[in-house]
Amino acid sequence: MSQALPPPEELASDAAPRTVVPVVGHAPAALGALVLSRIFLGLLALLTLIALVTVLVLWQKVGGMQEQLARQSGDSLAQSLEARTLARQANETVRDTAARLALAEGRLAEVTLQRSQLEELMQSLSRSRDENLVVDIESTLRLALQQAQTTGNVEPLLAALKAADVRITRAAQPRLAPLQRAIQRDADRLRASASSDGGDALLKLDELMRGVDDLPTLNAVAVRHGGGANAWQPEPIPADAPWWERLLLTVRGEARSLVRVGRIERPEAVLLAPDQSFFLRENLKLKLLNIRLALLSRQAETARSELALVAGSLNRYFDPASRRVQTAATLLQQLQLQVRTAEPPRVDETLAALATAAAGR
Repeated sequence: MSQALPPPEELASDAAPRTVVPVVGHAPAALGALVLSRIFLGLLALLTLIALVTVLVLWQKVGGMQEQLARQSGDSLAQSLEARTLARQANETVRDTAARLALAEGRLAEVTLQRSQLEELMQSLSRSRDENLVVDIESTLRLALQQAQTTGNVEPLLAALKAADVRITRAAQPRLAPLQRAIQRDADRLRASASSDGGDALLKLDELMRGVDDLPTLNAVAVRHGGGANAWQPEPIPADAPWWERLLLTVRGEARSLVRVGRIERPEAVLLAPDQSFFLRENLKLKLLNIRLALLSRQAETARSELALVAGSLNRYFDPASRRVQTAATLLQQLQLQVRTAEPPRVDETLAALATAAAGR
């Protein structure tokens, strides 16, 4: 730090005896030099004062900063002590927690061992009951399956599956859950096959029964105009023909319609009396009713035999050139194919699940 200069008054008092020289003729120049020196000394004193004030202000700031640093260092020291205390407490807490966790793990291992032993005991006690349940369900389902395959009626089999499902639900055994799902899938498949196939076949039978009265027979010659390829068509009469020619053509047409010459392939169909035609239609209706009952009772063989009889009667006694007869023949063919492809009721998935459950897997 630079040394403080003496006040301007002292400098002036020291310098005054040195600068005053009694020189005649140069007084104004000496006076100007004296004024300039005094101004310079004043500016120098002002700068010195400003420097002193600045030094004082900086000193105060440095002191405040030192005090603030001292406080911050004290606070940091207190916080570090507090953090050290908290870390010590946390370490103690961790050791206590680890000891408790080890004790809890030991107790959990004991409880797990006891639970496994208890589960083994419960399984050994309930295994005999489950085996009896599985054997009982299997015997009931096999008996119902034999009845369904014999009679063709799936209702007893569906009832047996439903009863088995209820018994498994009451037993509440997790290892029998696959068996329960297999029973439900087989029951749904049996309901779907019975409802879809039977419903379509019954609709076709109803359509056939409604159209039996409208089917033309081979001996119905008077109503066959326009119905077949061999039907006789009247000769057209020209509009510009004279009256006598139109009369002649009309008489010839009426005469030709009275007599028809043709080859008889089935004499029994042509010689059928009108009352016999009525009984023929009623007999067809009865056969269709028998087919309906056979389908409802799932008797496929009976349905197939009755369908063959109906198809034979339709081909023998009714006009094959008629569109209605052709439609009826098509429906009969569809019914025969549907009954032929009908499969017997099966519960293979349930039987496989029963075998797995009986084996204890």
